[in-house]
Amino acid sequence: MAIPLWLATTVGVTGVLLSKVDYNIFFMKFFRNLSRSKARARLYNNKYAMIPVMLGIEEPIKIKDDIDAENAMHITREQLEEMDGFEGTPLYLSIKGRVYDVSAGGKFYAEGGEYHDWVGKDASRSFGTGCRGGVDRTGMDCLSESLEGLTDNEMKEIDRWLELYETHDKYTFVGYLVDDPVEMIVERVHEENEAAEAAAAAAEAEDLDDDDDEETEQQQEEVAA
Repeated sequence: MAIPLWLATTVGVTGVLLSKVDYNIFFMKFFRNLSRSKARARLYNNKYAMIPVMLGIEEPIKIKDDIDAENAMHITREQLEEMDGFEGTPLYLSIKGRVYDVSAGGKFYAEGGEYHDWVGKDASRSFGTGCRGGVDRTGMDCLSESLEGLTDNEMKEIDRWLELYETHDKYTFVGYLVDDPVEMIVERVHEENEAAEAAAAAAEAEDLDDDDDEETEQQQEEVAA
């Protein structure tokens, strides 16, 4: 029995498209969106949340930092690095500077889990690009917190992951990622010292120029005499 041309074409095109799919990312997004749709139904009584969320035509819920800013912890990058699940520590990750405890999802976030690359750091860029090792298409570290050069769609992907952690019934918001105050002081002192050295060098160069001008004037006066 001959296969209809339209069916053969459809199967061929589908095969090409599927061959380009990163199945890890596909299933990560699938289960993420499934969880988000359940959270929307639970929190906002939205019975029809699943359709737009699963189709990717919804807008991510915007998180307002001022809601929980008063009681939130401030966590440095060094402290966050220690929250990697080893030696009984909880599993923390950060996205767009917001830190979440994902210990309840140890199956996925503990060492050897699919999402362990995100633990103990702010890997916001990775949530947008899906890249979790090496460098991305822009040449930047995949697990960087920098959002430089990301597309609108990649930024929206980050917000979808942020919504997941914010609305999940088992993950909890811990606080905000901040710079280490000691490192900030050291860096500021270093910058001030560099500025002072540059100013001193400029002043010295100006004095030398003045001395050269005076010497030139004296030579001209001697020649004129």
